Amino acid sequence: MKKVYIISHSHWDREWYLPFEQHRMRLVQLIDDLLELFDTDPHFNSFHLDGQTIILDDYLEIKPQNEWKLKKYIQEGKLKIGPFYILQDDFLISSEANVRNLLIGLQECQKWGAPVKLGYFPDTFGNMGQVPQILKQSGMDVAAFGRGVKPTGFNNIVINDDQYSSPYSEMWWEGPDKSTVLGILFANWYSNGNEIPVDEVEAKQFWDQKLKDALQYASTDHLLFMNGCDHQPVQKNITAAIEAANNLYPDITFIHSSFDEYMKIIKQDIPENLHTVKGELTSQETDGWYTLANTASSRIYLKQRNTDVSRLLENIAEPLAAMAYQKDGKYPHEMFQFAWKQLMQNHPHDSICGCSVDEVHREMMTRFHKAEEVGQFIKTEALTMLAEQIDTSEFPAGSRPFIVFNTAGSTKTGLVEIEIEWKRLPFSSGRPDELYRKLKAEEFPAMKVIDKEGVEVPARVIYTDIRFGYDLPEDRFRQPFIGAYVTVELPLNEMSPLSWQTYALIEGESQQQEHKKIVQHQGQLLENIHLKVQIEQNGTLTVLDKGTNSIYTNFLTFENTGDVGNEYIYKMPKGDQPILSSAGTAEVEIISDTFAYGEVLLTQKMLIPESADERLLEEQKGLIEFRGRHAGRSKKLKTLELKTKIRLERNSNQLLFETSFANQMKDHRIRVLFPTGIHVEEHESDSIFEVVKRANKVSSNWENPTNPQHQHAFVNLHDENRGVTVANYGLNEYEIMEDTIAVTLLRAVGELGDWGYFPTPEAQCIGNQTVKFAVGFHDSTNKLESYHAAINFQIPFSSVQTDMHKGAYPSIYEFIQLDGKAFRLTAFKQKENSKEIVLRGYNLTEQKQPLTLKYNGKYPRKSNLLEEVNGEMFDSNQMNEAEICTFIWE
Repeated sequence: MKKVYIISHSHWDREWYLPFEQHRMRLVQLIDDLLELFDTDPHFNSFHLDGQTIILDDYLEIKPQNEWKLKKYIQEGKLKIGPFYILQDDFLISSEANVRNLLIGLQECQKWGAPVKLGYFPDTFGNMGQVPQILKQSGMDVAAFGRGVKPTGFNNIVINDDQYSSPYSEMWWEGPDKSTVLGILFANWYSNGNEIPVDEVEAKQFWDQKLKDALQYASTDHLLFMNGCDHQPVQKNITAAIEAANNLYPDITFIHSSFDEYMKIIKQDIPENLHTVKGELTSQETDGWYTLANTASSRIYLKQRNTDVSRLLENIAEPLAAMAYQKDGKYPHEMFQFAWKQLMQNHPHDSICGCSVDEVHREMMTRFHKAEEVGQFIKTEALTMLAEQIDTSEFPAGSRPFIVFNTAGSTKTGLVEIEIEWKRLPFSSGRPDELYRKLKAEEFPAMKVIDKEGVEVPARVIYTDIRFGYDLPEDRFRQPFIGAYVTVELPLNEMSPLSWQTYALIEGESQQQEHKKIVQHQGQLLENIHLKVQIEQNGTLTVLDKGTNSIYTNFLTFENTGDVGNEYIYKMPKGDQPILSSAGTAEVEIISDTFAYGEVLLTQKMLIPESADERLLEEQKGLIEFRGRHAGRSKKLKTLELKTKIRLERNSNQLLFETSFANQMKDHRIRVLFPTGIHVEEHESDSIFEVVKRANKVSSNWENPTNPQHQHAFVNLHDENRGVTVANYGLNEYEIMEDTIAVTLLRAVGELGDWGYFPTPEAQCIGNQTVKFAVGFHDSTNKLESYHAAINFQIPFSSVQTDMHKGAYPSIYEFIQLDGKAFRLTAFKQKENSKEIVLRGYNLTEQKQPLTLKYNGKYPRKSNLLEEVNGEMFDSNQMNEAEICTFIWE
């Protein structure tokens, strides 16, 4: 006998086509209605609160008096919460942010009651391939999702063909490590049971169609109907509607249910012929238009700020705090949680994807700033605390010691820039203006940098300054002063992960020897032991990779096209042709040529249309779907000036770029192209807890002329002999076009898209823009090293000045002994409410790989993602294929 499980819910986009507070006021009305319904209808089973706990906080800020009632009905099972803090876009936030969303969500659930143990992804724009492993390590074995596999297609309409990822709405989902969970697809969307009629005539018409739709894909007699939709008010007469359905269909049982009940029954009745889907679920079997992958390039400024704050919290502040507070136990757990919550409030799919109205994204910038300020405070305090514990007494009198930290999870080569206070005059010693003039009149002496052995190391004083400063002592009033500062640039070569090195700035003439120039021929050539880079007259680069003796041409070609799509989807106007920077000429200016690096400034000008033509606005207002638009590009042209700093460091095979431009144009896209000459079937990209392999070619169903993809730190093309790795900073969209890696630098559009016309003028990104990216090269043996260099491109060195003192730690130290070239670190922190050290990361490959970890000579214990120890001491020195590894030193 067939049984229909009806789950009441409302998919709650916290902010989207209305600003957050507008949506919140409607949330208050929804929760009020629910509490009243729980009070008055004993037959109302439960309401699924969309898998996220932040809804409770949002409601209680308005009506704190109802906290007791919320808790009562959560504990009675009427209101179903969790397991997540927010419903994230899993591709555009970091691996660690995906984990923290779960950790904090479950921690919030503990204050209220039991969570729903379901990986709930109703509307994420595709699903990451490591979901099965993440869920299994978190005590869950079922995922429910709305996108990523057929049979859903355009506008969530069922596609009637036989090329399915799965013919059923139930399927096994296998991750790259072979973890498997039961997947439940909302094949007819998460609104297939919305607004069920009570009237029997209307109900008969409703259910005849809905049951037919569900039976088309159900693998069992247990049919799931989701009674709700986006911001849907609760159906107050749902129990009466269910009673009417039972009267109409005596051979079917209709019940008001919950996911807890549904998961339990369907796991008992799984058929043997379920299909298995593997890895990422990104709708690759569809026509390609509604994968929504172009949200990776909407409002790129959001992605850049997310990278800023994510790297600060994950890769700088947490590692520094874990080291600084290990001895005294004062790790700032509450501060970190506040910062993480602020950051994650920007991670819902309509937020971080940049596909909401302008007001939403303005508020996001404030949240980024708040989280960043907390992270900077923790970082500064931790650096000061650490410096006090590090022995600097071996430096000569008069030294200004400073300490450099590599908080990345792999060996790092690069430059650190640190400002050293050379002298200060406190306000207590005179009038501020007189103190300023006194310091201004003094000349800075010759200076050099030495190591702890007193040996000079290559360094360069690049700036001096006199200015106001102040200290905020913990036990005294603020201490203002006038200070003299020296900014020093120091190259570091192969600094160990999670380590520090101490140096000192001292008075004295530098004895550095002459260096071979990196910049030659008036800036047209840059060369080191690894690369030879020729800048051509049209601004493109010809690069010789000496390691493989491979020559790459037409690197750094900028491409401009029109875009008559929306925040979700890129659409080139019909008949439009790309405009390339290589069609013009370029100017080159030398910026620096030092012992550490050479840097030039490349200036290029492109004439491009100022916007789409006048037809676009009429088509937008007329709600003409983007594929049916005939708007072209304006005939009026403007000059787009691109200024690119190109830097080659002496010991690096990675070429660094920083491109700046003032965007005054609308309805267009800018990309940078790297033709590699490498023709292969697939490529690799940095994704969530994996380096994912993706096919270069699309399926036979694909109609979209483009194939946009998500990345985090890098994308790579390689064959059996050589490879190219393009790194980025907050540039999450790329495309592989035969042998060419194309990275999107800007996408400017003027409407939200989706179900109506919502103008978004700020999505045109008018104003000054700066983007950073890099390109590295490898042979058949050092691909993983190029991946680590790309990852470290996003993680700067940290540094702090200190004084001369004794300390418990030596001046050069590896806090964690980490050895494993296939291991990618994602977290180094203290466990919540504990002094235990947690280190997390994953295997970059799908083969077993060696890994050695020690802290104070001790091996850690392995744990699950919830940071619960579940194994013996990790002394096996091996990671499993594609494994997410969490380690704890107790």
